[in-house]
Amino acid sequence: MATSETGTSTSNPFGGEYQVFLSFRGPDTRRGFADTLYHALSEAGIHVFIDNEEIRPGERIDGELLRAINDSRLYIPIFSPNYASSYWCLCELAKMVENISNPREDETKKVILPIFYDVKPDDVKL
Repeated sequence: MATSETGTSTSNPFGGEYQVFLSFRGPDTRRGFADTLYHALSEAGIHVFIDNEEIRPGERIDGELLRAINDSRLYIPIFSPNYASSYWCLCELAKMVENISNPREDETKKVILPIFYDVKPDDVKL
């Protein structure tokens, strides 16, 4: 089960609890790039969702994680060498794409801002 590390339950000006949803492969970036990005955004006053546990294969995306994806306005998947080997990273990415492809009438536009970390263009071109 994933949980937030933001430690806040205040609402953001865009309607949900979170403004940004970070998706990343833990072993590749958690203790480095993803953690640094999370802290920089948080210090700038941006409400960021970052999970603090690995979701094991066979588990369902829990309510908080699904709600964080749905409520966030900006999605930042961090594509790293092993991102696509994670079932959960791909599930999160699929949900992000679904949300921007089929927006609800009552919500603001959502955006995916991908970051390519430690990968070559040939690794991800397809």
